[in-house]
Amino acid sequence: MNATTQRHPGGASRRAARLGDRIFAGLAKGSGITLLLTMAAVAVFLTVRATLALREDEGNFLTTFEWRTGGEDPEFGIAVLLFGTAASSLIAMLLAVPVAVGIALFLTHYAPRRLAAPIAWLVDLLAAVPSIVYGLWGALYLVPRLTGCYEWLDGAFGWTGVLSYAGAPARSLMTVGILLAVMILPIVTSVTREVFRQTPRATQEAALALGATRWEVVRMTVLPFGRSGIVSASMLGLGRALGETMAVATVLSPSFLIHASLLDSGGGTFAQNIASQFKEADTAGRDALIASGLVLFLLTLLVNGAARLIIARRREYAGAAL
Repeated sequence: MNATTQRHPGGASRRAARLGDRIFAGLAKGSGITLLLTMAAVAVFLTVRATLALREDEGNFLTTFEWRTGGEDPEFGIAVLLFGTAASSLIAMLLAVPVAVGIALFLTHYAPRRLAAPIAWLVDLLAAVPSIVYGLWGALYLVPRLTGCYEWLDGAFGWTGVLSYAGAPARSLMTVGILLAVMILPIVTSVTREVFRQTPRATQEAALALGATRWEVVRMTVLPFGRSGIVSASMLGLGRALGETMAVATVLSPSFLIHASLLDSGGGTFAQNIASQFKEADTAGRDALIASGLVLFLLTLLVNGAARLIIARRREYAGAAL
């Protein structure tokens, strides 16, 4: 009787544990299926509305430099929007990723613990600042103070044409890129910091035992270990830069012209154009904006898919090396 009594609670707990595992597995699977269905629904909606818009378009959607959705001959294209989105996001990545990696290395391997904790807290706090606050800061504080910097760039590199400055207010793609770099910096820093913290301690101590300096330890163990994490963090930051709306709309002077110089005022991005024109657009105009949103949706999927392939390939190389 005693043996039966002792075995029964254990068997009941195992059955309860198996039931809990099945419930949790079902909930997890349902969450994944819900996500896939949501993505599919968004894709179908964008595709249907974009098809309606493209039937009415009189020009070439990919190469047209105008956006005219009213009247009898609507003509709209994404050439300027694609260029502006790609240019501003690339500038943001070039500025933010090296700084974010440097901050993450400082917090995990150089800064004293008493200093690292408050700095990490401040970096994480930057990620919680609303986009409109960044936009107001960029329009009222950053734009007036970039004029002198742009004049210096014009004097030093104006001969390239890409960094020539005509003296207009600094509401340009370069300004948007700088603002986006500030916005994505905490995201890239936080993810990269957590990846660097997971570097095997034994590997670092072995390098130190062999006489490596702190920088050599970082270069030979931390950075190779965290390479895929840096790529992932960069893609997360790029995703926010591609889809940022309010901050860009507050800072940029919209125009449907592609300027040779990144310092000239004007330009446009997908998100900024949708936010600024959606309210006043008619049904055809909204379909056209949704068509541009579909391009942004596909662009984001391609970027994240490429990041996944890079990470998977690096893991395969690491596994082969081991």
